[in-house]
Amino acid sequence: MTAGALPQPRHFEGRDGILLTADVWGEASAPPLVLLHGGGQTRHAWARTGPRLAALGWRVVAPDLRGHGTSAWSADGRYDLDLFADDVRALVAELGERPVLVGASLGGLSSLLAAGEPPGAAIRALVLVDVAHRPDPRGVRRIIEFMRRRPDGFAGVDEAAAAVSAHLPHRPRPDDPAGIRHNLRRHGDRWVWHWDPRMLDSFEDRMDPPGMADRLLDAARRTEAPILLVRGGISDVVRDDIAEQFCARVPHARRVDVADAGHMVVGDRNDRFIDAVVPFLEGIE
Repeated sequence: MTAGALPQPRHFEGRDGILLTADVWGEASAPPLVLLHGGGQTRHAWARTGPRLAALGWRVVAPDLRGHGTSAWSADGRYDLDLFADDVRALVAELGERPVLVGASLGGLSSLLAAGEPPGAAIRALVLVDVAHRPDPRGVRRIIEFMRRRPDGFAGVDEAAAAVSAHLPHRPRPDDPAGIRHNLRRHGDRWVWHWDPRMLDSFEDRMDPPGMADRLLDAARRTEAPILLVRGGISDVVRDDIAEQFCARVPHARRVDVADAGHMVVGDRNDRFIDAVVPFLEGIE
């Protein structure tokens, strides 16, 4: 399979049968690897990563989380972390094999709870992409403020791309902004972000709630699989000391930093992200 191979569509059922849309790359007989995006993103965040990992021999599954992209929205508007974790458990069970989970931000928190709390999802390994047991609230607040900033949307794709570039000044602006269209949907004559805006209240509630750090550390320690923490070298969400503390308290966790990448590691420096995770993946039994 080449790095530019197109994905195949597939649907999974999450908790209570909610429909999750996914892209799949790779051979059906290859070992599974699940890519779980961050809050406010879609499965297209992995558009370059998926085919690259499939070319290395993995069957790569990248779903839209509930309330994101073309997956279904929660009927009651609830988006607490336990719902996302249960969706991950259901997806792993439907795969029928022990996958590697690679989760960025919200996808990482969901994967950590899914694997480390009962009923634990059976996995081979876990990669946490710029997420640990505790975030820097200032970095999380900056992201939420950006997500709330344009409730009326944008006049066009170019305007949305300009807003993203202003939010991520360290990232080179793409020559063609059309790729951001996957993160947008039409709403009348405007373009709005392709996620349920009701999620933002849940995001703010879990910025750093009492007891959550200990809960996540306990889940990590109970996860019977190797863990790799991939931190963005200039991340304002997972500080260096937070990553160091996580690995000190989780004996089977390793850490690698991706230089010049912020919280959105995969989008900022995709090639360096792949280089960081491949040695870990090659060592999985």
